[in-house]
Amino acid sequence: MKAPGLGEFGRIREYFAPLAGLGSLDLTDDAALLDCPPGYQLVITVDQLVDGVHFLPDDSPDLVARKLLRRNLSDLAAMGATPRYYLVTSALPKTRDDEWVRRFAAGLAEDQHRYGLALLGGDSTSTPGPVSLTLTAIGHVAAGQEIRRKGARAGDRLWVSGTIGDAFLGLKALRGDYPELAPEHRDALVNRFRLPEPRCELGPRLIGIAHAMIDVSDGLVADLGHICETSRVAASVELPLVPLSAAARQLVGRDTALLAMLVAGGDDYELLFAAPPEADDEIAALARGLKLPITRIGAVEAGAGVRVVDDKGRDVPLPNAGWRHF
Repeated sequence: MKAPGLGEFGRIREYFAPLAGLGSLDLTDDAALLDCPPGYQLVITVDQLVDGVHFLPDDSPDLVARKLLRRNLSDLAAMGATPRYYLVTSALPKTRDDEWVRRFAAGLAEDQHRYGLALLGGDSTSTPGPVSLTLTAIGHVAAGQEIRRKGARAGDRLWVSGTIGDAFLGLKALRGDYPELAPEHRDALVNRFRLPEPRCELGPRLIGIAHAMIDVSDGLVADLGHICETSRVAASVELPLVPLSAAARQLVGRDTALLAMLVAGGDDYELLFAAPPEADDEIAALARGLKLPITRIGAVEAGAGVRVVDDKGRDVPLPNAGWRHF
């Protein structure tokens, strides 16, 4: 006979109570108490991961937990906020046993220590369907200093951190594409899919520099479209300037049509922002100080919509603008 598991409250005591921070009341109540530093505002975001949609069934639970947390941290970074707390809810089938939950909680513990935030609470339930995980992250920013999607101006330059397209390629590699890739390149791409790097240091440092900002989750072109729509401007992206990793460059070198797919691929979790030309030196200094590439990829213009152009200024057709659930 199989030994009984810890159960809902046993899992909370064993795996999640050690992650609880001030205001959590040691996870013994149904709600938490939260203070906000004087002169600051809370920034709150929520995101969801579903088995088979955002991660693969055999992905390690600690990596699933870290991806769940990091997606939310990326949203906070995009507003210039500093992370403080989070809440997590789970709907798990019975096949996800205590060991799966233990490893999931271990992933949360690793990243909450790395990024300096703590658990406030959450909820758990069983389901006959796929794993569904939801995390709400809470940060703070000086009142009135948040960076929003609205605010880009004609004449601004467009910048993006890191590299674009790696997660898109990593998922394809996991599904069997690109068998010719060297192991180190394949591993690098897969790691970008499974474990994004939220730009938590960069985001707050762009306060006073960026006019508008968003994180790249649904695809660079699609997310730039959100900036353009809310700011009531247009934008052009110079496709040859889009930064690529060594692995992505190798694949694009074999199939140049792939580049247009990478700017629509999604799951990059890099910061895309608009800033005035006079901020060039400050942005370059940030890139050096953080040892993080920040690349100018285009410009904000009067009008509406997003154009992607080649090195001669000709429009580049895209297979799609980005990820959509519906």
